[in-house]
Amino acid sequence: MDTEYFMKNGLVERQSGQSMNILLKKLENRILDWLKNNDIDTVNGRRTEILRNCIEEGKRNRGIFRLTVPTGGGKTIASLAFALNHAVKHHMDRIIYVVPYISVIEQNAEVFREILGNENVLENHSNVDYEDSEELRPMQLASENWDKPIVVTTNVQFFESLFSNKSSKCRKIHNIANSVIILDEAQMLPMDYLIPCTAMLQELVQNYKTSIVLCTATQPSLDNFFGQIENFVELCPRMEEQFEFFRRVTYQNIGNISKENMAERLKKEQRALCIVNTRKRAQELYQLLKSEGVYHLSTTMYPKHRKKVLANVKERLDNKDRCILIATSLVEAGVDLDFLSVYRQIAGIDSLIQAAGRCNRNGNESTEESKVYIYDFEDSKVIPSQQKKIDVTKSVVQDYEDISDLECITDYFKRLYKFHGRNLDKKGIMKEFYRGKYNFAKVAKEFQLIEQETKTIFICKEPEAKEILDEIKTKGTSKERMRKAGQYCVQIYGDFFGKLNGAGMLQLVSEDIQDFYELVSMDQYSEDYGLDYAMDNGIAIFV
Repeated sequence: MDTEYFMKNGLVERQSGQSMNILLKKLENRILDWLKNNDIDTVNGRRTEILRNCIEEGKRNRGIFRLTVPTGGGKTIASLAFALNHAVKHHMDRIIYVVPYISVIEQNAEVFREILGNENVLENHSNVDYEDSEELRPMQLASENWDKPIVVTTNVQFFESLFSNKSSKCRKIHNIANSVIILDEAQMLPMDYLIPCTAMLQELVQNYKTSIVLCTATQPSLDNFFGQIENFVELCPRMEEQFEFFRRVTYQNIGNISKENMAERLKKEQRALCIVNTRKRAQELYQLLKSEGVYHLSTTMYPKHRKKVLANVKERLDNKDRCILIATSLVEAGVDLDFLSVYRQIAGIDSLIQAAGRCNRNGNESTEESKVYIYDFEDSKVIPSQQKKIDVTKSVVQDYEDISDLECITDYFKRLYKFHGRNLDKKGIMKEFYRGKYNFAKVAKEFQLIEQETKTIFICKEPEAKEILDEIKTKGTSKERMRKAGQYCVQIYGDFFGKLNGAGMLQLVSEDIQDFYELVSMDQYSEDYGLDYAMDNGIAIFV
């Protein structure tokens, strides 16, 4: 950066944003009227109680904090209020939000920009690129080293940077020091790397003047992983009472069921969401139900297609029209939907509770009538990565009447971590940092949060998609073109790719881009449910 300053004669385009004091004033102006509400018998009154407590707790010393807030409790603004007050109190430089889902990042960043101003908020993830616009050049420079007061990023960006040995990733690390780090949806910390991730967080707190906030409705049981941290501070006041107040649904286990019987149940529903564990099963169930007001949503559809379907679903729900949605787990976070009932195929307790957040979300119906049905299919084929969570959930639900009980959630995570055992450091990362050894070159290769090999399939069904594809073919790739192309792409795994490619349905877009293909057989992509997972070659494809 000194070289850059010298070479440009001091005319550097970096803009570091406004001070934490100014940002705190902006937030205080926004929430001024909210803080006047003392009626704890209302939803807004409860949100204000949580918000007010977070403001007060911001004066505490640096450390590790929990913000365990039920769905609808306003944790986004409450966590921001804590972080800004904490940063001002301790003269800290920035607030870093670390989020597992890009959909949640985009949602949170929009809220922060509205309150604090565009120039103070940096999104840093694979769906955003500031490179090709002169106007956004300062943001591009800021994204290289997180030189903004509010940074919103992914688990992948955050943790892989901390374990990397590449200068492109490491140049932001110095700006993590003296920051408030908020881990949103903290239960989504990567299981196979949980021990190294928590060890790194502990290191940041003890030696780099950071504070950590574990923010979620389903708080993981991490006390044993932070051996040298004496105590965690809970930021949610009267936590158990808040969860009781915000209780919106009743859970019911309906056991094993055939897909045909599930279709019959859903036909009788008015506004229902059914979440399944695999993309193939989502398509099968949709085919059994296909009619007016029935929709499908999964990652077999490219992002722009999914957004269109979501808009249609929201419109029908708002108008109180019949709406049945068959989906995978992608609807469990960052998607604001409100159904009368939800059916969730058995998964981790945290996933079941996330799914329940789409039922009676706005609290307009009674808790007794708002049902979340837990089930499994009679012919269920469990994905290996889900097996442990499902096994632990099955053991836990036998011991608790209500799976949303805070004690049940804690017990679930304790059993899960015990069951996972040594695999909580699957790649043996910790032994590479021992007795003065720091093998970052080796660790950087091993520490990959997304490991499954996927191929990218471009779906050229819309005019804009054709324009982007033509540009890539004639002018080559750029970050901006590939980011735009991402809105029309589906990620698939190797075995399904082999079937499609073997049938001549795909062609390589360019020799210069690895694993990037165009779907040439457009009959294989449906307007209703995306890339078809059942091919007409005599056998079904299992993924």
